Amino acid sequence: MCSHGGHLAEMMELIEAFSGFELFFVTYRGARAQELAQSYHIYTLSNIGYYPHRLLMALPLAWRILRIEHPDALVSTGSEIAIPFFAAAKALGVHTIFVESWCRVNSRSGTGRVLYPLVDEFFVQWPQMVAVYGPRAHYAGGLL
Repeated sequence: MCSHGGHLAEMMELIEAFSGFELFFVTYRGARAQELAQSYHIYTLSNIGYYPHRLLMALPLAWRILRIEHPDALVSTGSEIAIPFFAAAKALGVHTIFVESWCRVNSRSGTGRVLYPLVDEFFVQWPQMVAVYGPRAHYAGGLL
């Protein structure tokens, strides 16, 4: 689950790690989502942005999708679309994994700030970002 653009490109770099697992995607509507739908089960949303009312409005949809899919784990590379989905996932007992964006070299993203204390596993793509986030952050290499 991720927003479109660079976040989706990073997520696609993780595809091989999930070989043998049933996957579904949640992203924003657009041409890349239509391409992805050719090969994967996908849910598309209108862009949430960082508007609190839109984040709250997305929460029931996130809840409904997760109740339909019953995932063992939820993985995201960001951005704000992750917030309502991770909140719903935590309430449903779903294992959560967040991968901070590759473009975050020296500072935290807004989504990373919100999700760092909530997720089960938090990965950064630059070794110096472990010190920026703290001991719960893990560096295992970059995706790009």
